Amino acid sequence: MRRLTHYPVQGDGNSMHGWFRRVGFFRVCFNFIIIILCRYLPSLRMKNFFYRLAGIKVGRGVSVGLMAMMDVFYPRYISIGDNTVIGYNATLLAHEFLVRELRLGPVEIGANVMIGANSTVLAGVKIGDGAVVGAGSLVNRDVPPGALVCGVPARVKKKAFMTREINKTNPEGETGGV
Repeated sequence: MRRLTHYPVQGDGNSMHGWFRRVGFFRVCFNFIIIILCRYLPSLRMKNFFYRLAGIKVGRGVSVGLMAMMDVFYPRYISIGDNTVIGYNATLLAHEFLVRELRLGPVEIGANVMIGANSTVLAGVKIGDGAVVGAGSLVNRDVPPGALVCGVPARVKKKAFMTREINKTNPEGETGGV
C-alpha cells in the first residue's frame, strides 16, 4: 500500500496549476538546477553532496548513475539508504499531479538496494533493505526486504533474493582456491 497524502484541487484548473504556491518558485528553480547538474556529474561524492543540498536524505556509499532523475518539486520526501545503487536514467518521484488532486508521498529506499536502469519509483513507495529492482521496472507498491522485483508494474519474482558473494580473483583472472 502506498503512503500518499491527497490534496484535492480547489477551483478551476488541474493540480499542476499553482505549484509555486505550494513549494515556492525559487526553491523549485534551485532544486531543478541541482538535480539537472547531478544528472551529468560523474563524481559520486559531489552528486551526493548536491543531492543533500536539495533536501534528499542520502546515505553513505550511495551511487546514482548518470541521467537519474530525482523529484524536483519535493526532493525532501526522498531518502536513500547506505550502499544503494541507482541505475542509469532511473526516476524517483515523490508527487503525482492529477487532474483533480495532488498526491504526495515519501520514497524510502533501504540500504544495499539495487535499482536497475530506466526504472521508475512512484510516490509513497518503500523499498526494503537488500532488494533488487530489475531494469525498466515501474515500482508502484512497496518492495519487501531482500526481494527481486521486475516488470511493469513491478512484481515480486523472488521473496528472499540474496546476491551471491563474488569470489575474489587473482591478477591473472583465475578464481582463488587451493
